[in-house]
Amino acid sequence: MLLSTLRTTIVCGCRSAGKGFQQSSYQRPQLRQWLVRRNQSSISVESVSPSTPAASKAVPNAATNRIVGRWLLGCSGLVVGAVVLGGVTRLTESGLSMVDWHLVREMKPPQSEAEWEAEFSKYKQFPEFKILNHEMTLPEFKFIFYMEWGHRMWGRLVGLAYILPTVYFWKKGYFTRSLKGKVLGLCGFVFFQGLLGWYMVKSGLEEKPDSHDVPRVSQYRLCAHLGSALVLYSASLWTGLTLLLPAHKMADTKNLQQLRMFAKGTGGLVFLTALSGAFVAGLDAGLVYNSFPKMADKWIPDDILAFSPALKNFFENPTTVQFDHRVLAIGSLTAITGLYLFSRRMLLPRRAKIAIGLLAAMAYTQVALGISTLLLYVPTPLAATHQSGSVALLSLAIWVLAELRKMPK
Repeated sequence: MLLSTLRTTIVCGCRSAGKGFQQSSYQRPQLRQWLVRRNQSSISVESVSPSTPAASKAVPNAATNRIVGRWLLGCSGLVVGAVVLGGVTRLTESGLSMVDWHLVREMKPPQSEAEWEAEFSKYKQFPEFKILNHEMTLPEFKFIFYMEWGHRMWGRLVGLAYILPTVYFWKKGYFTRSLKGKVLGLCGFVFFQGLLGWYMVKSGLEEKPDSHDVPRVSQYRLCAHLGSALVLYSASLWTGLTLLLPAHKMADTKNLQQLRMFAKGTGGLVFLTALSGAFVAGLDAGLVYNSFPKMADKWIPDDILAFSPALKNFFENPTTVQFDHRVLAIGSLTAITGLYLFSRRMLLPRRAKIAIGLLAAMAYTQVALGISTLLLYVPTPLAATHQSGSVALLSLAIWVLAELRKMPK
């Protein structure tokens, strides 16, 4: 009797223990899930807390820098278009066809025959028609008018491409403090460039009774106009590249420092050579000596210092201006070749090597274009290609500088 009672007690106790174990095993996953949900909710609350720096200052960041960098590269491309179109306008002698300057009113070209006749009559009152184009017909005038009108409208497009995105990105907070100053400088330079363009055109519309030369714009103002466009382009391209291309981690050795200095000097020489082309275009200096490597049968022509004082020859004597452009071009080619050879002795990142190699290839192409333009008496398509090549060479020089820049501290 006692044994049966004890067996019954043990069996009931085991069954109760089994049920309790099963119940605890069933509740444990529920407890674990509740703890996980609680941890996730606490983490999500902490992630959106306004006290964290990431949430309080989401911009600017890497993504916005890429957007701004691509925008600046697009703007620099539009500036290249303006430079090329301006060169073609100069080569076709179309720059003086529009004798007025209005920011909004001139955006619409003449529509009726009466409006074209009125515009042509205004052009007839200025020196270019009286001295050079006195036999010009209305269809010929329409061609040069549309060339200049297209150049001016492209300039307005450049202005809008800089100003409107600047306002949008500024409101969105895409700019850092330093970038705000740079962008404001670029926008201000666009306005300055437009005013300088009209100031240049005015010099070709002035009556010059003492001059027997063909009417043309001042080579000084042309150089300033082109130079400011190149500065605007270079600054936009440099800023865009530095935002898009991360700086390379390179050991700051003595050779690398020398290569950087060499690249900066080469870039400055390329810029100066392109700028000297404005004096060549302004004085039609490409038509005075159409031989290479000598000028006629001499290395240094006799009339290279024909003007007095001597300094005047470098800016107003077509012979001296062409000679200077030749010297600067050969100097640029020599410097770029030296930069390429010096870089081959160093361990550089792949992108930097590609940039330097393309710079060297473009330098030889540009010299070949210049010699061909000279020997063929400056045909418009080839001359325009040569002018575009100078911008391409400058672009590659800026790319090289961007690849070799120091890591920001």
